[in-house]
Amino acid sequence: MEQINEIVELIAAILIFLGSIIAVISAIGIVKFQDVFLRSHASTKSSTLSVLLTLIGVLIYFIHSQSFFSVRLLLSIVFINLTSPVGMHLVARAAYRTGAYMYRKDDVPRESAILLSSNEFNTKEELESRAKRREEQRDQIYYDMKKQREIEDEEARKEQIEENKKFIEEAEKDLED
Repeated sequence: MEQINEIVELIAAILIFLGSIIAVISAIGIVKFQDVFLRSHASTKSSTLSVLLTLIGVLIYFIHSQSFFSVRLLLSIVFINLTSPVGMHLVARAAYRTGAYMYRKDDVPRESAILLSSNEFNTKEELESRAKRREEQRDQIYYDMKKQREIEDEEARKEQIEENKKFIEEAEKDLED
């Protein structure tokens, strides 16, 4: 029984340790990555995993060693894993719509490799023009889709009119007979 207790405590300690290591990797990613989109990836994916591993390790430890089951701990695991990705998605979406700097592989390496921000290399006019171009592209796609639907609706309407004419002709022939 003593060995089982030690093994379970070791598993809990390993999970907590892995969670802390992944949190450090996440922090390095947030500092090292060049734009808001890559940083949001680092802060969401690995931070969520690190919190998940840490809290599961704590939950296992409390259940086995203390015989204490915490509903709050379980709810925090669930809510952090649900809300963190959604929140960061909204941040990334807002950054995209405002024309934030987006790192590309073919970008020339900058003088500083750490903590690049949109203020260092993009003027406000560049960001606004990029956001405007994206908005125009979105509007064009929407307009094209709307036009295609109108064409399809018109074709369907013509087919319906032809079917109605045939039906009326058949009904008139039946009335004549």
